[in-house]
Amino acid sequence: MATRQATVRAFAKLNLSLLVLGKRADGYHELRTVFQSISLADRIRLAWTPGARWSVEAEPEIANNLAVRAAEVLRDLTGLRGHLAIGIEKHIPMGGGLGGGSSNAAAVLLALPVLAGIRIPFNELLGLATAIGSDVPYFLQGGTVLAAGRGQEMYPIATPKERSAVVVTPAVSVSTPEAFGVLKRGSVDSLTFTELSNKISNLRVMIGALNVSPGPDWRGFSENDFESVVFERHPQLGLIREKLERAGAAPARMSGSGSTLFGVFESKVAQRRALKALKGESARAVNLVSSREYRSAWSRALSEHKVGTEWPPRSRYGSSK
Repeated sequence: MATRQATVRAFAKLNLSLLVLGKRADGYHELRTVFQSISLADRIRLAWTPGARWSVEAEPEIANNLAVRAAEVLRDLTGLRGHLAIGIEKHIPMGGGLGGGSSNAAAVLLALPVLAGIRIPFNELLGLATAIGSDVPYFLQGGTVLAAGRGQEMYPIATPKERSAVVVTPAVSVSTPEAFGVLKRGSVDSLTFTELSNKISNLRVMIGALNVSPGPDWRGFSENDFESVVFERHPQLGLIREKLERAGAAPARMSGSGSTLFGVFESKVAQRRALKALKGESARAVNLVSSREYRSAWSRALSEHKVGTEWPPRSRYGSSK
């Protein structure tokens, strides 16, 4: 049978706010975070050829490639047979808190069923995504989302009206497990009532401000619990955040457990001024991407192979495996 091909964009994310509330009984941490898609994206080329045996290849070779893992969990669930070639054109810095590997995995979970002519309900895709990694479920949805638990409980919220941002990814490696360890969160009930109440209250105000137009300014309620411990070990990251703030960013934050810093700006003019002020800091301009824009990009990329407007995209090739 003929090979079916598509090239999709796997968008990066920011954490507009990130709270670590404590350890759960399953060993994971209870989180509250506001995910935000941005225009920075890897390009994923997928070529699917139906066949009698399963095989997958990926270029370039990446250790613990989550895109390959995503293809394998789809195979395990459906019994899919054929050859999948994955080509990844990397633009999202690796290990910087922007979710590049997780976004690549979600791209395969969304696109391969369309190319292969199989249909998987969204809830099943979410289960597969959660098994791959905590950030992967978010990338099945995109846009601006409040996520809870390990990140698999998701509630869409309004995208900020400020769409211009700058991301800075310095040559600093921050280990996520190490960052969690240094943060020293105990069980989910280890925070005092006052600490927990203040954190949740600030987050609620932020979300309420985003969902009301015109409404109060959400930007003063952005937090990242990792900043204090990561900046102590890597003070240069704190200095970059200060540069973003002096350039007019509001908020200026670290994404995830680092090392990427970002700033949100009120206009393209302010964004361009910030880029000049941050010259030499590996800074780049990006736009915030809404859920509608996220899904529209997917619809265009898979238009040859899909039917209808539902989400996740539905294959035009029926239910054959």
